[in-house]
Amino acid sequence: MESKYVNIHQKLIDDCVTGNCKAQFEIYKKYYKAMFNASLRIVNDTAEAEDILQESFLDAFRRIGSYTGEGSFGSWLKRIVVNRSLDYLRKAKNFVPLDEVGADIPDDSDQISEEQLQYRVAEVKKAILQMPEDFRVILSLVLFEGYDHDEISRILNISNQLSRTRYSRARQKLLSLLKETSFINAFSEN
Repeated sequence: MESKYVNIHQKLIDDCVTGNCKAQFEIYKKYYKAMFNASLRIVNDTAEAEDILQESFLDAFRRIGSYTGEGSFGSWLKRIVVNRSLDYLRKAKNFVPLDEVGADIPDDSDQISEEQLQYRVAEVKKAILQMPEDFRVILSLVLFEGYDHDEISRILNISNQLSRTRYSRARQKLLSLLKETSFINAFSEN
């Protein structure tokens, strides 16, 4: 039998189950920024991400009794935020199939400094925000939210293979975009 996750905020979570508003506010303060960023990476709209965040917290506090402790509370909450963000895209009818992309994925096994790595991450995030929603969603779920293809296939209601294919195409498109901006070539000398 699988043991429950030991949550460092369990007392606050237990207090939220009883409807304690102070505990809910403390949970909100602890998780607000991470959950907002998760939503923003998917919907790419600050106002919508804020609305989604508010709705997600309300939903989480209504359903907090269903949190079983199997996994972290943050993961449980993030799943609610990600699902609400994806629902927003579906309702906005902006969630369209990926375009075919035929670029090869280069090997990126170079050793780089911490400063160069931070620059790269910032540039990748910037490029992802400029991409269509379908690309942004799959890349965000894999690269930033840490979901595997089994989880993504359940979240998006697609096959595992389709999740892998979409990720591969989105990654290829991202690499192509980064090449156009000379981002990849800037560090190829390292």
